[in-house]
Amino acid sequence: MVKELIIDSTPDKGVTIALLQDKQLVELNTEQVGNNFSVGDIYLGKIKKIMPGLNAAFVDVGYEKDAFLHYLDLGPQVQSLLQYTRLVKNGSYQEKLLNSFKLEKDIDKAGKISDILTRNMLLPVQIAKEPISTKGPRLSSDLSIAGRFIVLVPFSSSISISKRIKGSAERSRLKKIVESIKPTNFGVIIRTVSEGKGVEELQKDMLDLVSKWEIFTKRLKSAEPPQKVLGEMDRASTILRDILTDEFTHIYVNDSTIYEETKSYVQEISPDLEKIVKLYKHKEPIFDHYGVEKQIKASFGKTVNLQGGAYLVIEHTEALHVIDVNSGNRIASKENQEDNALLVNKEAAKEIARQLRLRDMGGIVVVDFIDMHKPTNRKELFGYLRECMADDRARHTILPPSKFGLVQITRQRVRPEMSVVTNEKCPACGGTGEIRSSIVLLDDIENNLSFILQEQNEKGITLSVHPYIEAYIKSGFVSRRVKWFFKFGKWIKITSNSSYHLTEFRFFNAKEEEIKL
Repeated sequence: MVKELIIDSTPDKGVTIALLQDKQLVELNTEQVGNNFSVGDIYLGKIKKIMPGLNAAFVDVGYEKDAFLHYLDLGPQVQSLLQYTRLVKNGSYQEKLLNSFKLEKDIDKAGKISDILTRNMLLPVQIAKEPISTKGPRLSSDLSIAGRFIVLVPFSSSISISKRIKGSAERSRLKKIVESIKPTNFGVIIRTVSEGKGVEELQKDMLDLVSKWEIFTKRLKSAEPPQKVLGEMDRASTILRDILTDEFTHIYVNDSTIYEETKSYVQEISPDLEKIVKLYKHKEPIFDHYGVEKQIKASFGKTVNLQGGAYLVIEHTEALHVIDVNSGNRIASKENQEDNALLVNKEAAKEIARQLRLRDMGGIVVVDFIDMHKPTNRKELFGYLRECMADDRARHTILPPSKFGLVQITRQRVRPEMSVVTNEKCPACGGTGEIRSSIVLLDDIENNLSFILQEQNEKGITLSVHPYIEAYIKSGFVSRRVKWFFKFGKWIKITSNSSYHLTEFRFFNAKEEEIKL
């Protein structure tokens, strides 16, 4: 599988990152300008309100609405975090790490938040979910700092290993390595990508994370709520950290600053792949050049067409997402109805797995597949859907088809769903449904030509129009262009642009710069 990353940076829209697998768009991430609440950011929060009925608290982290912190998200070692925060703030604890720090007792899993937190208390918290819809951020005080191969968890001593690492010998090897390099009173989560990695790579990652913890401690001492104490990396670096493998062949960036940052980061985490980072310099928009924009327009929207003639209808509600599978004009020539339904459903399952990643749809998703009567076919479809979603980095659960043929999926929701408007306002009429009479179009062009040539005395003029208009201007025994030559004494170059609407036209000078009228 060939993977590519296309990074598009624009001043107004921020940074948009497209992940392609075998030239097909599978993920689209946007880092909005001014988004200060990314998953993984750590803030010094201030408890604003305790809600015993919800067993939760509302915390001020600087967002327009107070963030939500549930008792179950406090983490077992929240008492240690509170004690550490007090000691660092008053200057009683001077060490950078936790070697001499005495851990507090774990809190009761079935306890009450009012026994742990009080109003106006200061507590470091981490963004678990970005603000979504009308809700503020969701928080956790079970802090963790993610690296490429491992995750560092303060106030703990446990070592956890990704379930995707299956071999018992490999699990044992990784655990021994981490036990020998981890600092005191820190727990570690070993990520899937660490499989097969040596001591040097894991230790380098550990040192980077320890350095971040030291930065957190230094900033915490002087921080005032609701200040960000430790920020997660930018979205591009986060994606590279989580998914960069030898399968990547190209990373294209259209911004020189982000290019240097990306190249530096890739060189740091995987020096062998530094050469795949390229700076895009063409005039054409980067997403247009690599076919991403076309895929975005085709993939988002209410209806998604499949190759075989079938299609999906995707509806979004406040509570859940609903996907309906339709066979469309697909013709079952040799297959019977049951076999044809299975083929359509498997084709739809593959696209649904892609759509969930592409739109970052979270929460509850209900899929209405085409009815199948054979239990073996329903079982095969269920297994195929799970296989298609195996590469999805978001935590998810898939239930077997119900007796009504519905498949329910729950998928981790940590940031707002990616939404792209695919319907465009008509550029010719501006949405009114009416355009200027085409009979006066050539008079408008000729009047503008007269002004440019006689008043502005421009030379080497190029007229760019819709292909239909180009053909009309050039056609005939005495074409309109020849008439202009006799009238103005200058030959006008005519080019076409299929992206123009029928009555759109533009003039360019000899330097290929557009002449503003």
